[in-house]
Amino acid sequence: MDTQQLITGCINKNAKAREALYMLYKGKLFSVCLKYCRSYTEAEDHLHDIFIEIFDKIKTYRGHGSFEGWMKRIAINKAIDRYKKVTNFELADYKLAGLTEEVYLNEDHLPLSFESLMNLIHELPPQYRIIFSLYELDNYTHKEIAKMLSISIGTSKSNLHRAKIILKKKVTDLTNEQKNKNVGDGK
Repeated sequence: MDTQQLITGCINKNAKAREALYMLYKGKLFSVCLKYCRSYTEAEDHLHDIFIEIFDKIKTYRGHGSFEGWMKRIAINKAIDRYKKVTNFELADYKLAGLTEEVYLNEDHLPLSFESLMNLIHELPPQYRIIFSLYELDNYTHKEIAKMLSISIGTSKSNLHRAKIILKKKVTDLTNEQKNKNVGDGK
């Protein structure tokens, strides 16, 4: 079945079409979930909720833009809604004075696995993790983030900067730990 046939089948509540759609997109949408959730288990739960919403709203997809992009927006919006409801989603509104320097995550250019980086991102406070993920991983602008989260552009920029500072420290600590381990192992 092509994408349009899957969409039509899902609109008609065809179980085989829904299963095929799930199997086709679960990996891509799960990677989105991992960026916005605190753990693998939470990402699995979130993926389940996303597909329920996709199946409920699939009849509203009008074919403008990619279908995968439409589903990804549902995943991101659902993650943001979840944090607004579940946590005290207060974003720090810091003045931007003095926050103009760039922050690089790994100045030594040491290898860092995707899994290690995602674990460090998961450790960020929720407000920093969401903004970092939206801006750095999903290429949203500060203007778009501000609108999505009902915050100022300055708050978005400030929270991104603080997320990078935290990640930089975590990456430095992790790479120092790896260096020390390698020295201790005689490598």
